[in-house]
Amino acid sequence: MAAAAEESGWRRVGFVGAGRMAEAIAQGLIQAGKVEAEHVLASAPSDRNLCRFRAMGCQTTHSNLEVLHSCSLVFFATKPHILPAVLVEVAPAVTAEHILVSVAAGVSLSTLEKLLPPMARVLRVSPNLPCIVQEGAMVMARGCCAGSYEAQLLRSLLEACGQCEEVPEAQVDVHTGLSGSGVAFVCAFSEALAEGAIKMGMPSGLAHRIAAQTLLGTAKVLLQKGQHPAQLRTDVCTPGGTTIYGLHVLEQGGLRATAMSAVEAATCRARELSRNPSPVVAQVPSVLQALQGEGALAHREHSSVARS
Repeated sequence: MAAAAEESGWRRVGFVGAGRMAEAIAQGLIQAGKVEAEHVLASAPSDRNLCRFRAMGCQTTHSNLEVLHSCSLVFFATKPHILPAVLVEVAPAVTAEHILVSVAAGVSLSTLEKLLPPMARVLRVSPNLPCIVQEGAMVMARGCCAGSYEAQLLRSLLEACGQCEEVPEAQVDVHTGLSGSGVAFVCAFSEALAEGAIKMGMPSGLAHRIAAQTLLGTAKVLLQKGQHPAQLRTDVCTPGGTTIYGLHVLEQGGLRATAMSAVEAATCRARELSRNPSPVVAQVPSVLQALQGEGALAHREHSSVARS
């Protein structure tokens, strides 16, 4: 169990949930020198995921409340359907000093704020897995109590993991479909490119390495030169050459329409999750009242013991 934080502010970073996305963000922050590994505290119900945090030199615990008590900046990285119950659990420990960041897909700011105390400073981030190599593509939106300080702080930290931009919350679900899910879409395309080369006689390992490097190099050209993809595609095509023949086949297969539909489907699913939060949300008032009652009772019992 980690000791109480000795440092103030965001320098002690907590993660409630220790899955791949939490690991990616933590590793990005550590590798960029934004936070030292021993100042990261992660919680999870079992050791299955926590072992990866320990391997990075981070502190771990099975107590979500310990993370809130020890850290001022806390990332909530649980599965979306689990997050509401987790927030109800930790709500009594939330103070005005906390900056709370949700990376759960489809959980809206209004849902987050409904589950937390009124003064809670809440932000919502849509990251993607390449954060683990500091090449993530992220967007963030702030809740009603989070101001420019919180937004600038979070952005400065997350830029250690890649590109991070602030957007209206309505665009967060679109980002989930484009970039969060897009990692899998790009992997499927990379795999297909490599398998085409394998079919034509190239060794498997070489084909996959070249396919991945082709995607990486193309992305760098687009970002560094600020070109529209159509311009770069035109530059590669020569009349009667190999590329235009290949593009013709892709068009026949409906590549563009299929890719657009994939982003649309993933975005719609994220919006569906936002519109249909966990049943826990409907029970929030009674649950919070019960928790507050338990806290008051514990306080009275503690006071009685102290006076005796």
